[in-house]
Amino acid sequence: MNAAFRQFATCASAVVGSSWTFIVATLLVIVWAATGPWFHYSDTWQLLINTSTTVVTFLMVFLIQNTQNRDAKAMQLKLDELLRAVKGARTGLVNLEMLSDEELAGLQKQFERLAKRESSNIELGEAPELRKSTADVVAVSLKHAAVHRKKKRETKTHSRNRH
Repeated sequence: MNAAFRQFATCASAVVGSSWTFIVATLLVIVWAATGPWFHYSDTWQLLINTSTTVVTFLMVFLIQNTQNRDAKAMQLKLDELLRAVKGARTGLVNLEMLSDEELAGLQKQFERLAKRESSNIELGEAPELRKSTADVVAVSLKHAAVHRKKKRETKTHSRNRH
């Protein structure tokens, strides 16, 4: 079932995203608008376009979301593979998408501080020493995030066991 839907969603997204589909949709709207006087701009005439566009939009949301989810997951896997393959890369950054919003915000602030420090160090010609300290800061950050998640899990488990 999933494979069939994936294949359908991929094909449908490719077709719907084409210029030909846009042209056909535009022509349908023009034809609908041109027939307004013939139908005396009746409620049925208006209901036709409203219902048609609502149904198409509703169905397209699911197709597009499925395709975007697959694309995002594929992109993430490619980036993870690059991090693993590049010698000297910080592989601890591979699973950042698993961090909470607060943990990501903290890590972002650290990278902003490091970027400021790096830009000033590059101006002074001191960048090589910074690379090691950047990796150390990120490693400590990720360890802290892991400990924080573990404590959260333990707290949840402990509170469940008490009830």
